[in-house]
Amino acid sequence: MTGAASRRSVTVACWILVVLNTGGVCMAVERPVYRVEVDSKPFEVRDYPASIVAGVQVSGSRSEAVNAGFRILAAYIFGANQRSDKIAMTAPVTQSGGEKIAMTAPVQQSEAPGHWEVCFTMPAAYRLESLPRPRDERIRMRPLPARRMAVVTFSGFWSDANLTSHATALAEFVKSRRLNPIGPPVFAYYDPPWMPWFLRTNEVQIEVAPPPP
Repeated sequence: MTGAASRRSVTVACWILVVLNTGGVCMAVERPVYRVEVDSKPFEVRDYPASIVAGVQVSGSRSEAVNAGFRILAAYIFGANQRSDKIAMTAPVTQSGGEKIAMTAPVQQSEAPGHWEVCFTMPAAYRLESLPRPRDERIRMRPLPARRMAVVTFSGFWSDANLTSHATALAEFVKSRRLNPIGPPVFAYYDPPWMPWFLRTNEVQIEVAPPPP
């Protein structure tokens, strides 16, 4: 088995353990709440409340980074923390970073090595001070302020081509709506790798400035 195949197998095993340890299936996983301000399917503009994320910085290609980041964060919620607590899995797993991307179409994203942040959102019942500290010093717990996100939702594989084409379409939507992007694209993966491609829910998200008062 090659190194890449071995890493993929470990990541799939982690997803299986997440489902078994949280005692449910993917449909039971907590998802973030938000308010839809613009609905133009498959595009939306959403207002998200403040939340808490556990994030880890990972280097490598996009696919390598999300797999490596997932394994590190999964260990934390399985119990690799100072209280040995198990924390429920939430969706989506998010990934941002890589090379800097201009917010004009077409958006370009590739498998070139880069620096990425992979994040789990913590369940809403937790506060920053009530979360157990991770044993792995690479993991950073931090609050996310309330924010407005332009989002495109789609199915299919987590391929660079699929993500890039939807990121380009979202950038065009942001431009057409005269929204002001203030962050890089964020890739959001809602389902485990064994989910059939046509049942997967994926998103590209771009933070945009709220409208003036």
